[in-house]
Amino acid sequence: MNLAPPPPLSSSGVRLRLPTQSAQGHMPRRIDGVWWPRSSDLVSELPRLLAGLPSGCGQVSSVLVDEAVWDPFPGRLLVADQVVRLRRTTGRHVPSTVCLLAPGRGRWDLLVVPPAATEAEAGSLMDSMDTTTAAH
Repeated sequence: MNLAPPPPLSSSGVRLRLPTQSAQGHMPRRIDGVWWPRSSDLVSELPRLLAGLPSGCGQVSSVLVDEAVWDPFPGRLLVADQVVRLRRTTGRHVPSTVCLLAPGRGRWDLLVVPPAATEAEAGSLMDSMDTTTAAH
């Protein structure tokens, strides 16, 4: 999958790295990028993430997350005048991921850096994904 990298600075303040091509790495499944949210409040973090995605991703209509990682959240969220369906997985995944689904455009699985991670820890995880650009 070829995604255009996000701009170096994002007005949304999202901390996200996406490779120009998906990295396969040593993960059991494909990881398309790395996201470092500022908190475990999905309701406040998700709009910033979606605003920081490259326009080529299209409109994300559904997000699948590990409910054990996030504070309680509703089944739907209004983001930029669009309803986004939030679905939960019950098993704790290591490493934690978030799955973004955009009809007709594709699926993106992002590794989630724990919000409490230090800059060094987050930087190491982000750099390990063999990515080329970041929005801070």
